[in-house]
Amino acid sequence: MLGKLFGLGLGPGDPELVTVKAVRILKSVSAVAFPILEGKESFARSIADQYIPKEINQIPIVIPMTQDRLPAQKAYDKAAQEISEILDRGQDVACLCEGDPFFYGSFMYIFARLSKMYEVEIIPGVTSVTACAAAAKMPLLARNEHLTVIPGTLEPEDLRSRILNADAVVIMKVGRHLDKIKKVLEEVELSSEAVYVEYASLPAQKVLKLKNAPKTAPYFSMILVAKGADPWL
Repeated sequence: MLGKLFGLGLGPGDPELVTVKAVRILKSVSAVAFPILEGKESFARSIADQYIPKEINQIPIVIPMTQDRLPAQKAYDKAAQEISEILDRGQDVACLCEGDPFFYGSFMYIFARLSKMYEVEIIPGVTSVTACAAAAKMPLLARNEHLTVIPGTLEPEDLRSRILNADAVVIMKVGRHLDKIKKVLEEVELSSEAVYVEYASLPAQKVLKLKNAPKTAPYFSMILVAKGADPWL
């Protein structure tokens, strides 16, 4: 009998936001896999640290620090092979993922490689979007409003059109694109409505009006814009 693979969403960083179900599964599996950037500590592993049994088999998925996709694909190929060997022995494996596994989650790359051969269960996690909205005490949507989630990596014209056509906007992957995003929001006269959040749910959390945001943004940062068009508000 083959083992079962679990994709565990761990939430945005606060260990108390890990679900009860994820904790139960961590205590029941034979091995745990987790992504780790080459030369860094694993953020996903650090979130779940207190819940992982000391004797458990650990599989680090070492992702090279490069924009070239091939090395990362090879890393996921290697990890999938290591995980499959454990599943073939009838043992269960949990693969950790910060946030939610299927919302910009790294687990989807393992899922793509193994889901046709093994039983897989996905445990959803609190997304960075909802964590940032909670930190900012900012309702994003009401009734028939719709949300657009945009990567800050888009070109200015694409950012502009998507922002204008949405009731509420979440801009992720801010990082080195902060200045570009600021300029676009100023052009569409939404800069004053925008809220900047970094490291949501963590001790280093910051919630600021966009105009007061730092000059440089970390990877774990986000910009929220709620236009507040609902007449009941």
